[in-house]
Amino acid sequence: MNVIEKARILGASSKWDRCNAVSLSRKSEFRRARFPGIYYSDKSGCVVPIFKVLMSNACSFDCKYCQNSACCSKPKAAFTPEELAELFYRLYKNRLVEGLFLSSAVTCDADLAEERMLEAVRLIREKYRFQGYIHLKILPGISRELLKEACLLADRVSINIEAPSASRLAELSSTKDYKIDLLRRQRWIAKQNLRFGHTTQFVVGAANESDAEILRMLCWQYKKVGLKRAYFSAFKPLKGTPLEHKEETPDERERRLYMADYLLRKYGFPLKEFEQIMVDGNLPKGDPKIHLAMHYFDAPLDINDASYDELLHVPGIGPKSARRIIELREEGKRIRDVKELAALGVVVRRARPFIKIGNSMQSRIGDYL
Repeated sequence: MNVIEKARILGASSKWDRCNAVSLSRKSEFRRARFPGIYYSDKSGCVVPIFKVLMSNACSFDCKYCQNSACCSKPKAAFTPEELAELFYRLYKNRLVEGLFLSSAVTCDADLAEERMLEAVRLIREKYRFQGYIHLKILPGISRELLKEACLLADRVSINIEAPSASRLAELSSTKDYKIDLLRRQRWIAKQNLRFGHTTQFVVGAANESDAEILRMLCWQYKKVGLKRAYFSAFKPLKGTPLEHKEETPDERERRLYMADYLLRKYGFPLKEFEQIMVDGNLPKGDPKIHLAMHYFDAPLDINDASYDELLHVPGIGPKSARRIIELREEGKRIRDVKELAALGVVVRRARPFIKIGNSMQSRIGDYL
């Protein structure tokens, strides 16, 4: 099997691992390349093309949702470290990519699989002198020594916990120890000095978990292991896997979790507020911030008297626009109309039902809904 055919198989096999990337085919300026495994990634506010690929897709783990698992008969392939390093350098030299996201299935031994990835990255760093962005996957159960080396070579690492608890993961796999193979490795990662931190991923709906379970574990991860951020992958039944007949998770649920995570991570909203709007442990349909605002406010908020925390709870007002409103007030000025709000960065259409300016209500919540 030649290198291009390996890239086709292993690039496609990597698509279930999220890294804030979208498929290359959606970007017209790169359509002529048509090379498998190239994705766009939103890195520090800049969208850049990366080579997102697996070292191997032949896995000894038995994850019931995964096409790379031992129980699935999809075509298998594997790069040698030399093949992967040379291929990446060719793509980089031809300006097709600016970074690398490298993961791998585990063929029998996690340390051996991780060592093969590390050897490829060593070649990229040392032989080909590449100093750009590399995101390296930490495989479950690897040794501390290999994990430390991975953190030295990469700008970001990640280990996917997939489920919010040991009991939920046990429904998906019998070959991973949640506390030892995953959470312990996350604690080790937290002690390393990584430029872009570390991330994880949840497979949403595969183990019948609730949103409350996911968000509770997410808050624990941010607090206890210094997680940079989480990714969510709505479960899709894949042919040839033990869960091929299970109902798929709607993409809307994935989007709601991303919105809730953003409010937890960037706005500092407490978890208990989300729990108050949940139905049977799950977020209601629609934008979580709107549901939170409907629960939070008994009456429209006077924009000129509101605290910073109150402003943050208004849909259409984020941290920057909330600070601008407060700063304007500290200068002795008051907001007179919605045009002035818009000039401060407020999305007035979203904010209208929840605010008033002086004695003037801007809209009714019923009109908004």
